[in-house]
Amino acid sequence: MPRILYKLPLPDIFTAGIMVSIFLGLLLPCRGRVAVGFGWLTEVAIVMLFFLYGVKLSRRSVMEGILNWRLQSSVLVSTFLVFPIVVWMGRGVLEPLVGGALFSGLLYVACLPSTVQSSIAFTSIAGGNVPAAVCSASVSSLCGVVLTPLLVGLLFSLDHAQGARVGVEAVLTISYQILLPFAMGQLIQGKLKPWADAHRGVILANDRFTIWLVVYTSFSSATVQGYWSQLSAGRLCGLITASLLLLGTIQLLIWVACKYMRFNHADSITILFCGSKKSLAVGAPMMLAIFGTLDNNLLLPLMVFHQVQLMVCSHLAARWHRKGIVEKD
Repeated sequence: MPRILYKLPLPDIFTAGIMVSIFLGLLLPCRGRVAVGFGWLTEVAIVMLFFLYGVKLSRRSVMEGILNWRLQSSVLVSTFLVFPIVVWMGRGVLEPLVGGALFSGLLYVACLPSTVQSSIAFTSIAGGNVPAAVCSASVSSLCGVVLTPLLVGLLFSLDHAQGARVGVEAVLTISYQILLPFAMGQLIQGKLKPWADAHRGVILANDRFTIWLVVYTSFSSATVQGYWSQLSAGRLCGLITASLLLLGTIQLLIWVACKYMRFNHADSITILFCGSKKSLAVGAPMMLAIFGTLDNNLLLPLMVFHQVQLMVCSHLAARWHRKGIVEKD
């Protein structure tokens, strides 16, 4: 087997855990008091997730990233402006594929920040600007805490979608579930950062556990409410197709813009990976904070897009890696 396959961050334990969570939610859904207990556990896990994220996110990396304003602004514009515009303008193509309810989920995906770990890993494999990727992904996640709720409120208001409650109650929920834990993590970073660096496996396990818990809780609720009997195989296939079209369009636009703006190849790779990917780790917990519930019409498009971006970006990273080896030889 080619050595590059061992380096690619292909879905493994994380995806397997998601699949197990889905099957448990379908076959053994939580009900009654157990469901209430899982709800409380989910909220605690979300608070811990953003607290630890505040601890591990280096302020120095963020400041260094801000200095490279041209690259960083390109990533932020791609993530929080181009992506939502493409989804909104592509409604005539996307909505017939997925239906109105799941199209709202694609709108939600468009509002999310970039991933961190996988964006950096793909950039490294492809021969991109890794320090810039670290900064870009970190700044994107930090900005997403504020920009994502604002974009959701704007797009869902324009779309007249049900469930978007970015009002006083939602702001308070976001504050105590996301902003406050993140700020506390940043404040005591000096004391806990060495521990966080030495126990990255524990933090990664907490990240995974939180997402698995969110997925299980959501699928359990959907099973109890009879959601899956209303979702056709055609809609699911349409959702996969829509995700491929959306990701391909975004990446093409980013690549053309990078050439037009005369970024070098390494920086272009960084902007492509950091500007076109969306974070499941942030998106799932933030959904509960913004909407006050785990809506499967929003969560399902996020999970599908997450898997699609992993497969497509794995292919691109491997291709650029092979091309870099050939050019060196």
